[in-house]
Amino acid sequence: MDAAWPAPDRQESDGWVLRAASGVTQRANSVWPRELEGDTHQQHEALRAARLWYRGRRLPLIFQVFDEPRSTGLNIVLDGEGFTRQSETLVMCRSNGAQAADQPALTQPAVAQPGVEISVAPTDEWLELWWSVDGRGGPAERETARSILAGCPSIYALVRSDDGVPAAVGRLAVPDGTEAGHWGGLYCMATRPDARRRGHALRIMQALLQEGAARNFAGYWLLVTAANSGAQQLYAKAGFQEAGRYLYRQERPKRHLTGC
Repeated sequence: MDAAWPAPDRQESDGWVLRAASGVTQRANSVWPRELEGDTHQQHEALRAARLWYRGRRLPLIFQVFDEPRSTGLNIVLDGEGFTRQSETLVMCRSNGAQAADQPALTQPAVAQPGVEISVAPTDEWLELWWSVDGRGGPAERETARSILAGCPSIYALVRSDDGVPAAVGRLAVPDGTEAGHWGGLYCMATRPDARRRGHALRIMQALLQEGAARNFAGYWLLVTAANSGAQQLYAKAGFQEAGRYLYRQERPKRHLTGC
């Protein structure tokens, strides 16, 4: 998951991965505490170092913390420091029952899907639609997002509405390459607001899953916010099941007294 959404600026410190991307997306601008060993004193020291690292980049200090027993100690420390809890997210997975004799390279579509455009790089139309739905910011932030996408080999899908305008997009990230047995991650599932409830998202997902099946992937994961029940239902119908959860914990801004 980290490789599928790579932050261009990153540093490993005492088992924590510090990631920054000019504030574009929480995932690429948060601490991934990959290793959670250490006592409270060590975690406070690591927290102090992380705070300085992000302060130097003029970014808030955010943690991506998975809901697991190993995170209990870190959560206690973050609770004591007043970190917020936000954007709870489900990790959903499904294994791939389909088999294929050959694994096509990532330079061409593996399975022709009528009405679904497949590419190995985000076209301007693809990026514009996804950013209009999920993006935060202007052209500079969008280009940062493009660089994040380009940091991982991926397959991109786009469908159009009857008038020829892009209606929905999606991405299958392939951080381990296209060899059989690897997993792929579904990202950037986005549908134009006025084109929803017409089956476009389902077509995008089916096309990307078939691309993976043709390459004999072992399975897939995707990330969906806990509040998005509609998307969860769509993914559940496609065989995805919850495998874990995480949330973001952000340091509250410090208020400085002013006046006399």
